[in-house]
Amino acid sequence: MKAVLYLAFTVPLMPVQLVAAVLGLRLARRLPVFYHRRVARLLGIDVVATGRQVTPAPVLFVGNHVSYLDICVLGGLIEGSFVAKSEIAGWPFFGWLAKLQRTVFVERRAARARHQRDEISARLDAGDNLILFPEGTSDDGIHVLPFRSALFAVAEREVAGKPLVVQPFSIAYTQIGTLPMVRDWQPLCAWYGDMGLGGHLWRVLGLGRIGAQVVFHAPVSLADFPDRKALAEHCRRVVAEGLAAANSGRLPAAEPAPSA
Repeated sequence: MKAVLYLAFTVPLMPVQLVAAVLGLRLARRLPVFYHRRVARLLGIDVVATGRQVTPAPVLFVGNHVSYLDICVLGGLIEGSFVAKSEIAGWPFFGWLAKLQRTVFVERRAARARHQRDEISARLDAGDNLILFPEGTSDDGIHVLPFRSALFAVAEREVAGKPLVVQPFSIAYTQIGTLPMVRDWQPLCAWYGDMGLGGHLWRVLGLGRIGAQVVFHAPVSLADFPDRKALAEHCRRVVAEGLAAANSGRLPAAEPAPSA
């Protein structure tokens, strides 16, 4: 039933987003936030946010990556576009959705690095927030993989004469139903390694309610560090600390995230 409702809600909005993006309308930035909040509700994900999200744009948001569920959780909180690996562009249906949200697709080939950096820079100059997962892949929801400092190259530039603001975040899935998420249950939400997408998604749709916690950490910029490697290491450390705190229930109480 959830899958049917998801498609019934998603498909009619796709041409609306396409027209808004082609015409450069403000709706192209705002509609995805509305859409992702509603999808989170439809999937039974209760999102709680802690910390203060930086405004105004542009901001480079960086954090850990647990699952495809991160997209609707973060997309419902942040008015921005994701930076994703180029393979996603070729996925059936979900690749189309990513393109409609104006996702920036990056390749691992060094020959494309300069072009991709220029594309990201152009989006920031246009006032777009970008959401980046510097691990380069998803993980188990317990650990945080090393952050690739090369992905922070865009932070070396300035926007409107000021250093680009970088805000780390941590995302954790902390409950299933009324029960706290235990270590053995993490793979129910975390999608990583060689897990198949279809089977995992089918299990997620049958879980009932899922609790998701997003922690926004203090913003920084490259000007605060000697180089981008140090910036990447700092961001990874605070993201890992936030993830551990969320998983152990040590975060202060917070209000539920806005709902559509």
